Amino acid sequence: MPSDKEWFTFARWGKEYVNSAQVAIDMLDKKSSVFSDRPVLVMAGELVGWKRVLGLTPYGARFRDYRRRAYQLFGNNAAMKQFLPLEELETRRAISLRIIYGYEIQEEEDPFVELAQQAMYQFSLSIASGRFLVNLIPSLRYIPDWFPGAEFKRIAKSWASTRKDMVEKPYEYVKQQMSTGEARTSFTSKQLDACTSAEGEVNIKWLVASLYSSGVDTTAASIYAFFKAMVLFPEVQVKAQAEIDAVVENDRLPGFDDRERLPYINALVLEVSRWHAVTPTGVPHCVTEDDVHSGYFIPKGSIVFANIWNMLHDPTVYDQPFGFKPERFIRTEIKEPEFDPYEVLFGFGRRICPGRVLADASIFISCAMVLAVFNISKYYCEDGIVFEPDTETTSGAVRNEKAFGLINEERFA
Repeated sequence: MPSDKEWFTFARWGKEYVNSAQVAIDMLDKKSSVFSDRPVLVMAGELVGWKRVLGLTPYGARFRDYRRRAYQLFGNNAAMKQFLPLEELETRRAISLRIIYGYEIQEEEDPFVELAQQAMYQFSLSIASGRFLVNLIPSLRYIPDWFPGAEFKRIAKSWASTRKDMVEKPYEYVKQQMSTGEARTSFTSKQLDACTSAEGEVNIKWLVASLYSSGVDTTAASIYAFFKAMVLFPEVQVKAQAEIDAVVENDRLPGFDDRERLPYINALVLEVSRWHAVTPTGVPHCVTEDDVHSGYFIPKGSIVFANIWNMLHDPTVYDQPFGFKPERFIRTEIKEPEFDPYEVLFGFGRRICPGRVLADASIFISCAMVLAVFNISKYYCEDGIVFEPDTETTSGAVRNEKAFGLINEERFA
């Protein structure tokens, strides 16, 4: 099993076996009763302590309860409509903290934001397929801490401390605010008001931590990818700004009410999502009963990875898949849009991300408002030397762009 950027290795394997969006949909969507469980990921779930988070919860009654509550919050466009004005006001902030905990972040170095970013970076590494051998050989968890090769246990203890703070501190903030009558109405406060048991409180604590944490890393990574794309493909930026200017006429910022009149911006959001592929292999699924698919026998207990990165860079599906072409998603008189990346990007079947509508809205409004106000270009020194951005990305379950320089200049200063 590869320990770094495993999606490249999986892509090579897929040429010999199976690795396509259609196969993933046929298996994970259409046979979701068989493919909706999660494997036990010892490093992330047991040693670091994430096993009660929504993404790692085994398929069953608790998972179904989590999912039902999450969908009530923002699982579809109708539910999300109530939050769109807040999205427009809070574009620069972590809107999920406001929705879930009723917490308004500080402008600089907010402790809850920094804590969540650190925790989710560690979570991303802890579930990466080949990074920790204990995920593949669970019995290694029992070796003593001092034993050669047991560094993963020392890492897990440190990460468990971060995880505990991320789950507990925002939740305790809400409870403290409620006890003094100062709490803003939030998803957490509403759930606690209706809760009647200690076990119910534990489930609420983990559900709200799941909903907040799941969007912290992925949405930020997608927006960073947008900035890098604008630096690398300035012609796309020019087209996008021309469309925005034609709609808002330079006297206001674009909003969600403009979305239907901004087809190129919508296509740009899809292309950022496809080009970057923020969760390149997603979270693995586990098979709950024997299955046969495309002639392959898949025994009960097998672990199934969906190579989302490869699906979104498949040359048989996308024209010039490593280019950046938003127009590929715009219908014309002579061509249909190419495959919608949202069909695979947010997961499959009963494990599809409940926050996908919020993520799409956040990325859209961020891209639209930034392009309305700023020109984005490569960073250069006073002596005229231009710094080309590093096109590499990090490894892990969440794919981040490596640091790069850029210049933001106000368009109408």
